Amino acid sequence: MSRVAEISRTTKETDIQVRIDLDGTGVTDIDTGVPFFDHMLDAFGRHGLFDLTVHCKGDIEVDAHHSVEDCGIVLGQAIAQAIGDKRGITRYGQSLLPMDETLVLAAVDFSGRGSCHAQLDIPSEKVGSFDTELGVEFFGSLAANAGISLHVRQMAGTNSHHILEASFKAVTRALKEAVAIDPRIADVVPSTKGAL
Repeated sequence: MSRVAEISRTTKETDIQVRIDLDGTGVTDIDTGVPFFDHMLDAFGRHGLFDLTVHCKGDIEVDAHHSVEDCGIVLGQAIAQAIGDKRGITRYGQSLLPMDETLVLAAVDFSGRGSCHAQLDIPSEKVGSFDTELGVEFFGSLAANAGISLHVRQMAGTNSHHILEASFKAVTRALKEAVAIDPRIADVVPSTKGAL
């Protein structure tokens, strides 16, 4: 069973191509024009073991908001398409991820009801040229379009770079666990309703 999706989306603000293989090895090809965000998406692919391509041409001369938000939209759509009808998936995933002084918890449910509940206390407004508030913006777009319930909690941390990076890594590791196939339920949708 191939769990690969490719999606393109073009608006007046962004032109985005995303390809994801949920059963990859963490090979990435990232170019969004936003260096710190490229670093985060590279970590997302590598630590989730997702083969991930994200190319974005956006109106970064304005700021990075549209590029980051729209990449979250398209990546979320690609994950939803690749996961299919969710037969056999573990459905839930969680990760408690340390990064030096930082500790972040992420939990995921492929519920079909997209929502994001993120509590991050990031001390600086920017990391490089990246507006730190865009981390939560990305997670919100991702969750809404992937149809996942996503919780992200900062348990400790004072370094803005570490908080964001630990958040991206925790989310992707939780996703990796949630999309994993459980051979005991290979032909079953993991829900008492029979559908997600």
